[in-house]
Amino acid sequence: MLKSEAYLSLSPQAKVLMVLMQIHWRNDKYVDYGIREAAEKIPCDRRTAMKAFKQLEERGFISCQNEFFFSSRTESRTRGWRLEWLPFNGNKPINTWEKWSVDEQINRCKNDTVG
Repeated sequence: MLKSEAYLSLSPQAKVLMVLMQIHWRNDKYVDYGIREAAEKIPCDRRTAMKAFKQLEERGFISCQNEFFFSSRTESRTRGWRLEWLPFNGNKPINTWEKWSVDEQINRCKNDTVG
């Protein structure tokens, strides 16, 4: 995985976020990890943390499984993430990241701007 095109193309912040999320991994629970916590632990600003989550999700390393509001005053949310390179609930890893490529991403971007 660490030699894959998907991993090598990640920002340093996204690579750190992968490690931080893996620390919280359990086979039977999604990883609840939010932008605020990521920004504090990486450390980086909130926008950079958001980009790190987006990179991991776009490349297939994580997938959002649920989204909860935990503060009605600020409408803060925490998300439950599946780490797709690890097993979950007795199932094998999904490894969606193996299907990601730079060329595919470039073509997807071109199609988004043309259409």
